[in-house]
Amino acid sequence: MFTIETGTGFWNPLFWVIIIVITFLVIYIIRGYGRKDYKKDTDQVKPFLSGNQKQVEQTHIKASNLYWGFTTSLKAVFVLLRRMHTGNASDYVLWFIIILAVFFLVGLVV
Repeated sequence: MFTIETGTGFWNPLFWVIIIVITFLVIYIIRGYGRKDYKKDTDQVKPFLSGNQKQVEQTHIKASNLYWGFTTSLKAVFVLLRRMHTGNASDYVLWFIIILAVFFLVGLVV
């Protein structure tokens, strides 16, 4: 094998194969520290929610409940975003172009 020299680094296939093998060995070692008492086809795989065993149909959690604290603390932001939301795709394209123009101007100044 030989090394290909470039302007920004090098490419050596053998080096990358060794890195990949070492990565997989580290993953295998970490996986070995996993729980030994897990059994695939037992009660351990049944849904478990807040200390209660549930049926699969009962484990669905609505996003409004799941993110309640997040949405409550940022209520002012969500109210503003709801007022800005029109559902019209051309409005979103316009906002995208405006923000892209701002980034472009900031990039020119910096």
